[in-house]
Amino acid sequence: MRSSSYSALPARALRALVVLALAAGAVTALPGPAGAGTARSATTGTTPAAPLAAKPYMGWSSWSMQSSKYPGLNPDGDYSWLTEANVLKQADALAAKLKKYGYEYVNIDAGWWRDKDWKPGFDRYGRQQADPIRFPRGMKAVADHLHAKGLKAGIYLPVGLEKEAYGDGKVPVLDAEGCTTADIVYGDLRTTNGWDSAYKLDFSDPCAQKYVDSQAKMFADWGYDFLKLDGVGPGSGKSGDRYDNVADVAAWNKAIAATGRPIHLELSWSLDIGRVADWKKYSQGWRIDTDVECYCNTLVSWENSVDDRWDDAPGWTRHAGPGGWNDLDSLDVGNGEMDGLTKAERQSYATLWAIAKSPLYTGDDLTRLDSHGLSLLTNREVIAVNQGATPPARPVTPSDPQQVWAAKNPDGSWTVALFNLADRPAAVTAHWASLGLTGKAAVRDLWNHENLGSYQDRITQALPAHGSRLFTVTPRGGTLTTTGYEAESAANTLSGNASAADCSACSGGRKVGNLYLGGKLTFQKVVVDRPGTYQVKVAYVSGDPRSVEVSANGGGATSHKFPSTGDWGTAETVSVPVTLKAGTNTITFDSGSGYAPDIDRIDVPKSS
Repeated sequence: MRSSSYSALPARALRALVVLALAAGAVTALPGPAGAGTARSATTGTTPAAPLAAKPYMGWSSWSMQSSKYPGLNPDGDYSWLTEANVLKQADALAAKLKKYGYEYVNIDAGWWRDKDWKPGFDRYGRQQADPIRFPRGMKAVADHLHAKGLKAGIYLPVGLEKEAYGDGKVPVLDAEGCTTADIVYGDLRTTNGWDSAYKLDFSDPCAQKYVDSQAKMFADWGYDFLKLDGVGPGSGKSGDRYDNVADVAAWNKAIAATGRPIHLELSWSLDIGRVADWKKYSQGWRIDTDVECYCNTLVSWENSVDDRWDDAPGWTRHAGPGGWNDLDSLDVGNGEMDGLTKAERQSYATLWAIAKSPLYTGDDLTRLDSHGLSLLTNREVIAVNQGATPPARPVTPSDPQQVWAAKNPDGSWTVALFNLADRPAAVTAHWASLGLTGKAAVRDLWNHENLGSYQDRITQALPAHGSRLFTVTPRGGTLTTTGYEAESAANTLSGNASAADCSACSGGRKVGNLYLGGKLTFQKVVVDRPGTYQVKVAYVSGDPRSVEVSANGGGATSHKFPSTGDWGTAETVSVPVTLKAGTNTITFDSGSGYAPDIDRIDVPKSS
């Protein structure tokens, strides 16, 4: 598994392990249900700041370039790209090319306090201190430069007390009389974070909160607007008490509020969805996945982990909204060859990030964006999907190689994305029935700024390998009418291990589960008036992506992978094509040799 940014630990052995394992506002942030997501103005006469994370943030991050082995990027050794001069060049380019489209954050990632051999620097209070070679003017000067350009400044820390800052337990804590580093960690010096690079803070001693307070005060005094807290667990490839950093995140939330500065807190990486309530309470964003970077001779690659997001994002969808967002990681679509992707892959990458409402921050070299990359990063209609009131999209079809994602817009239209994730060209169809619609709908192509006219019942597009299209679909017809059939109905047939169970999130309060290793559910007496292929909506529960074989009337089965619903207490729906005869039919869900999702109910359209 790849780690997140701090995977750039300096020791050669740790670097090898990383490869193998894969890595100035006058407002006060107020803690609350969405973290420090609201703000109140201080009595300084300044304009009140907007609420933190009211929409996904947009900007640039240093990690993609400093971690890449692309020729020329890191000529002085691994991760050597990160310097004040390089960051400010990117900031200047962002201000010139992207700021007017909403990009404003310039986020400095791991290494700002470490030299090129990765030896860290700390002040007399155990707080990270800028490396004088990388950042000769210090971190406040960098933030001042960014603010002078109307940009926001972001910075980075790993969670916990870094081992090198411990100083035999004798290092004093700022503004905490009698507190030393020995007081803020556990006596057994247990380690924490995704790389075990830090000692776990013990918040049963008030000195630990004081230490976090001192770090937050330092960033606020420097003028930073954003903090990425990395290696957070449960997540970051770790679990168990040692790696439970919820208390750290809560402490950071409290410390940031005490500074009087609205600092956006972003958590990384691969956060445990089982603790999402905590991430939402104490932060403004959370990385749901591994690093998008490939740690190879490009910034990313399609197969490395860009394509993983189509499987991993759906379970998190319902947790994103104003105050906190699901973070899919850097959007590296601007540099062509250096990105390591085809044009089709770059567009699909940007499409998913936009519709999933992920923060839009690129890791590209902004000084050499190509025309295609610039068009992807600056398409106002696509940015509006990400930044506007449209909710995050999720799949309305199974997570098969050809899939459709959608979200209903506040004005009654739909944002609809078509994806061909196969390695060869294929046609992809969006059926209006999967949106609950019938008849005609007007279609606008958002990438190409083109009205395509009206389409009856569906739109089909031929897509290249890993290709996509992004539309606004405006209904001109009626609402789909369906007949519902409950999975737990006594009329149905269960075989193998299949059994009915209670389900508070399900229609009728029941579902059919234990569909594994040959378990089957057959809906009996499914009646339609005319023969045809029907888009059958399936309500289901599945804590992870699972496949199921669907067939009708004893005929051949088609396997479909249902996306995760996030946990085993949440129901979602997808539509699957099922060919039925006029009259009475059976529809079977068969686990085959694997494990299938639990089935709540099906809704069959009145007409095909």
